[in-house]
Formats: sequence, structure tokens, C-alpha cells
Amino acid sequence: MSNTSISENNMSICANCGKGEDTSCNLKACTACKLVKYCNRECQAAHRPQHKKECKKRAKELHDEKLFNSSHHNGDCPICFVPLPTLKSGSRYMSCCGKIICSGCSYAPVYDNQGNKVDNDKQNECPFCRTLAPKSEKETIKRLNKRIEAGDAIAVCTLGYYYRDGKCGMPRDYVKALELFHRAGELGFARAYSCIGYAYDYGRGVEVDEQKATHYYELGAMGGNVDARYNLGCVEVDAGNMDRALKHYMLAVGSGHATSLERIKEFFVEGEGYATKDDYTKALRSYQAYLSEIKSAQRDEAAAASQENRYY
Repeated sequence: MSNTSISENNMSICANCGKGEDTSCNLKACTACKLVKYCNRECQAAHRPQHKKECKKRAKELHDEKLFNSSHHNGDCPICFVPLPTLKSGSRYMSCCGKIICSGCSYAPVYDNQGNKVDNDKQNECPFCRTLAPKSEKETIKRLNKRIEAGDAIAVCTLGYYYRDGKCGMPRDYVKALELFHRAGELGFARAYSCIGYAYDYGRGVEVDEQKATHYYELGAMGGNVDARYNLGCVEVDAGNMDRALKHYMLAVGSGHATSLERIKEFFVEGEGYATKDDYTKALRSYQAYLSEIKSAQRDEAAAASQENRYY
């Protein structure tokens, strides 16, 4: 049977030799496109010249379907149960219990069972587990290491921040930071991939590599990290792919990224038709919907009382 007589849409037979699944061969799908199956590597290699173009096209389509999926949810604050802000300034990581607490619950006054504000020591307790805040850098690192031993991805990434920035008693070490970011990413913390992408973008501990930077930004964006999504928009602008940039910015706006909203406005006002009035209107509505979803009186009070909300 000739290769050309085999339909690539027929998944019950080998695309190269025509053997079916009812024979002795164990068919396996092409890992890139999922369009065809083969008996073995030899059949796959033999069919490659005919299949290459269609494979690359479909693989790119599958990649984009995954890349531009906007179904990510950042989770809720475990205290007030209002959706957590996607921007890191809107929440704090508690190294005592491993919870991410929104800024409103982090900075809200603590009351006793009679409705009275408690003393200052109590105000320094974790809002979730009531453990006192660490009193030294050494204690902070000790708590992080305990969380790291438990497989806490955010703790791993946080220690990476300290090595990257030379903070909390850690020496500045970009290589060690990247090791920790990779580990955190593999454990499921998407922001770590954004950090790796930034390192390759700007040569922090590695040689500048735009292709690798884009790869890690994509991993971060697919995991729901809004900064990685925005950075991908900038990458596409640099490449002249304004339609893809707009898609990234629109998704970032839906997750509360104000700078992406400004970029879409620039596309509309100055960008030679890169964004329409309808695009900008949709972006504004999406941003307002996000703000309404995460809004709470406590968070408004916290924002007014403090200009610096950071991970510890």
C-alpha cells in the first residue's frame, strides 16, 4: 500500500504503512499534532517528509489554543473568600502556614470575642493561623525552609527572590535563584516561570536568549501569571505581530493588569488601527469587571493605609 493512499485523518491505521490497530502493531499518535498514528519510529521517520508541513501547522494551532486559554482562576482568600487579586501587591504569602492572604485580611484590625481591638502583639499574628510574625531574617528563612521541605512552591520561589535580590540575609546569587525558580515552576507556581523568562530576557545569571525568554513567559502565562502574559504581548509587539499582542493584552486586562489596558488604549488612539473602539471598550469593561470581582471594603481600607504589600 502506498503512503499517499493513507488518509492522515484515519487514526485507526498507521499513516505510513497502513497497518491497523487490529494487527500486531501498537499504534502511537504523533506527539506534536495528534493527527496521525504510527507503528514505530521507523514509520514515523519515513512519513515525516509528507507529514511535516501539516504537523507543524496543527502543532502551532494546538499550542495557541492552550496559550490563549483564559479560563484561569487565581483562587479565593481563605479568610474572606473573595477572589484573590492577580497582582502580587494585593496579597501576602504567610510562611508560617503557607496561605496566601489578601491585603484586606492581612491589614484588617483584629478583634476579640467582645468586639474590642486586641493589643499590638496580636496585630502581628498571621490572620489565618495566629502565629506571630518572624522577628528576624534568620527566623524568616527558617520558616521558609520548613515550608520548602513540605513541597511548598511559593516558599521555594520566595527564597529565589531573596537570592536574586540579595535580601533577607541571602547573598545575591542569580544562579541559585534560577535553580529555585525552576523548582517552583515544576511544582506548579506560574510566577516562577515569569521570573525565569525575565532572567533570559535581561541576562540575569544566564546569557540573553529571547527564544528561551518567550518559552518561559508562555509557561507562566498558561499557568495564569498576568506579568508573563503582558510580557508576551510586548514580545509580539517587537515582532510586529500586533494581532497576537492585542490578544495577550486583552487577557491580561481581564486579570487586572492596568498597564495592558494602557497599551490597548495606545493601540486604539495611536496604533494605526491595531485596536478598534470596540476592542478598547471591551478592555475597559473587562478591567472594571475584574475590579468589581475582587473589591471589598477591607481591601479598600488596606490600600489607603499602606502603599507597600509584599510577599514575606
